[in-house]
Amino acid sequence: MEVIRTEIDGLLIIRPSVHEDSRGYFSEVFNARDFSRETGLDVVFVQDNESRSTRGVVRGLHFQKGDSAQAKLVRVIRGRVLDVAVDIRSGSATFGKHVAIELSGENHLQVFIPRGFAHGFSVLSDEAVFQYKCDNFYDPSSEGAIAWDDPDLAIDWKLPPDETILSSKDRNHPRLKDIEI
Repeated sequence: MEVIRTEIDGLLIIRPSVHEDSRGYFSEVFNARDFSRETGLDVVFVQDNESRSTRGVVRGLHFQKGDSAQAKLVRVIRGRVLDVAVDIRSGSATFGKHVAIELSGENHLQVFIPRGFAHGFSVLSDEAVFQYKCDNFYDPSSEGAIAWDDPDLAIDWKLPPDETILSSKDRNHPRLKDIEI
């Protein structure tokens, strides 16, 4: 596996080894020992989640607060998404900055998102299956979110606005400057 450091401290792109031949491919998508050795992090994941979405869906920008904050290791197993992580760590030199990277079933890339980030993605293919590991259990009383279209964040979701599909909940989140973290 290859670890690629981003311009935001702690946010990592992971390129797992993929072995291809005439039958298809094999990839060890997560190995706790190798992950710890290569990243220098000792993360214990306790929950795996999966979603399926159609083209134009935007999910996010979501986060968990306080003791329920979550680090995530995200990947796409089918389709293509634009994955976005926004630094919302108080006092961080990169507070309010984001990294956006295309994840797909073809490129096998993963993103490690530490605690203290808001996360979301837009679906760029007809369908996408998105999987992620969390290092803390989901707690509905600790969830928070930021408006996906916050002009201060200026995220290019790679979708025309008239093709964006949002849940009713994701349509009404506050801007980053208006939330308490």
